Order: sequence, then structure tokens, then C-alpha cells
Amino acid sequence: MTVLDDIRAEMTADPSNAWARELGYEPLYIADARARVLIISQAPGRLAQETGVPWNDPSGRLLRSWLGLTDAEFYDPANVAIVPMDAYFPGKAASGDLPPRRGFADRWHPPILEQLTEVRLTILIGAYAQRHYLGPGTLTENVRNAASFLPYFPIVHPSPLARGWRSKNPWFDEVTVPLLSAEVAAALSATPAD
Repeated sequence: MTVLDDIRAEMTADPSNAWARELGYEPLYIADARARVLIISQAPGRLAQETGVPWNDPSGRLLRSWLGLTDAEFYDPANVAIVPMDAYFPGKAASGDLPPRRGFADRWHPPILEQLTEVRLTILIGAYAQRHYLGPGTLTENVRNAASFLPYFPIVHPSPLARGWRSKNPWFDEVTVPLLSAEVAAALSATPAD
């Protein structure tokens, strides 16, 4: 058992997650001490939770194209860690999914991230992750100025619900996505820290 295994066991057994255990949900995140890219997003979607595979949907395919990664590269835990703001599917809302639970990231991110000592780039997907790690600021401002936040890299969620945002902000696909894929490639080619 590693420290990361212990954290997962604690999370699974935590009383605040009893509802998820009753539904048969396991905490859905990928954390490996060798990972060099960290993705922090909202929470798993229904399909991801049911299959046990994060980003297992059209949004995930688009995300992998933005990152410049194949499925095999993306799901290699030595490359990419995926630690959402909530490790459980929160349920459906009128439009999209419910937000991640308050306090989940405050409780569980510090012990997990402390173990991810090789991370060179942290991709913050969506407003919840950006608010938590970057503080105040709009999603558009954050994403437009992504390079100024390195080693954090804020991006819009690749959900179909964000198509309108992307059509109003064509610079994202033209400028930000190529920069993102270059930063991912650089992080993955970095040698491990001594």
C-alpha cells in the first residue's frame, strides 16, 4: 500500500461519501507519483462514473485532441493525473451536471497533490477549478491569459455546452490550444526531479 492507496481508502470510507458507496460509486480520479501533467476539472460525468474511466465521453475526446495526446498517452498514469474538484458524479442539473460539492477539494486535494511531486503542468478546466486555484477572475479572462499563470494552465471545459463560448472566442482554438499542446509536450518530456 502506498500513501495514495491510503488516501483513496480514506476517501471511500469517509462518511461524507456514504451516499456514493450506496450507489456503488468508487472515487473517480487517477493519481500516480510519476505523473507530469495534472488535470483538475469539475467532477466525473455520469458515463465516466458508471464505466470507471474519467473523460470517457465526447468531451474527453475533444480534450485529448487539445492536449495533443492519444488515448494511450492520456490514460498512462505516469503521464497524466486526473484529480477533479469532486471525485464523484454529483447528479444532473437542468443544464449539464450539478456542481462539485463544496469542501471536497479543500479536504482531499492537499494530501493527494502532496504526493504528485513530478507534476510540471496543472491544467485547470472550467470555472470551479480556476476559482479554487487562481482566485477571482472570469473564465474568459483566465483562459485568454493562460500563459501568465504557468505552471497552471486554465482552459474552458470541452463540453458541448461550451461550443457557444468557443464560437465567440475563436482565439482559443487558434492560439490557446496550440500553446496548451506545446506545454503538455514539454511537461511530458521533462526529466524527473532529483
